Amino acid sequence: MNNHIKTVIAATGSYIPEIVISNDDFLNSRFLEKDGTPIVKDNATIIEKFREIAGIEERRYAQPEQNASTLGYLAAKNALESSGIDAETLDYIIVAHNFGDVAHGSNRTDMVPSLGSRIKYLLGIRNPDCVAYDLPFGCPGWVQGVIQADYFIKSGDAKRCLVIGTETLSRVVDPHDRDTMLYSDGGGAVILEAATNSEQGILAHKTQTYSLEHATLLTMHNPVYDCGGEKNDIFLTMNGRKLYEFALSNVPLVVKMALEKAGVHLSEIKKVLIHQANDKMDHAILQRLFKLYGMENNDIYSIMPMTISWLGNSSVATVPTLLDLVLKGQIANHQINKGDKVVFASVGAGMNINALVYQF
Repeated sequence: MNNHIKTVIAATGSYIPEIVISNDDFLNSRFLEKDGTPIVKDNATIIEKFREIAGIEERRYAQPEQNASTLGYLAAKNALESSGIDAETLDYIIVAHNFGDVAHGSNRTDMVPSLGSRIKYLLGIRNPDCVAYDLPFGCPGWVQGVIQADYFIKSGDAKRCLVIGTETLSRVVDPHDRDTMLYSDGGGAVILEAATNSEQGILAHKTQTYSLEHATLLTMHNPVYDCGGEKNDIFLTMNGRKLYEFALSNVPLVVKMALEKAGVHLSEIKKVLIHQANDKMDHAILQRLFKLYGMENNDIYSIMPMTISWLGNSSVATVPTLLDLVLKGQIANHQINKGDKVVFASVGAGMNINALVYQF
């Protein structure tokens, strides 16, 4: 590894789908308990309780003709066009996702060829030395893709990498499951470059996988709900309470490990860009992190920009989309300046957790 080389962010991009689904769109849904019986509470009460916890008022869905590879391509195109970078100079295209392309009206995954190959094709890249591959790693997939790119760049194997997070979660959920309201579609991308003797760049990162006791907190299952589909259909299911407890116990510790590897104190961090999973959970994670340092922060949202209220949880797309919007001045009261140290963090299926410290 070349310690004089830093991995720096050269460009960002995102694609926010055009179809807006508000909470009111679920008022006529038929929500069921896991045993298939109707939920006793009326939908208005269910939806309001959901909004209070998750912080979601609306979310975005892809157009019927769009797939995850389409959203990833559009996010990558945005990053390339906004920066003027030649796509032929990319050494790697790393695409984080969980379900591949899922056609509208279906919940069947399609991953042949890989989304990386599909996006390279859509970008019109001829260079065979541009290696395109996929990374299924749960919601932390995009952050893990950045970590992999960092290794490629610091080893001298690459000078420029495109890392994409893209997903269409709206197509793999049971409409009778309340958790369906969490999920959305989207795409985000970043272009990373090698820089010599730069103060900017990735300072450190840390990843952990807790499979033995927690692998089944997020899984694909035959429906325990009355899905109304084929008997062999499977849908995304979540043990929300245990996942919440797991995240609060473990994510702050992983962030602290990354900060310690970087030699950076929490007091130096200007922003924390965390996976947009659940507003209440993300807020609690940050509070726990401050407590680990014996600090208090009565205004968590000043350091933690959020998009979940209007974009929902689009899995691997949440963090790169958030980064792109902040850097392009599209998140009110949030900006990142030169010299700022920022933490990226995510938690999700696996259960996987990762955190990355970056100086702009």
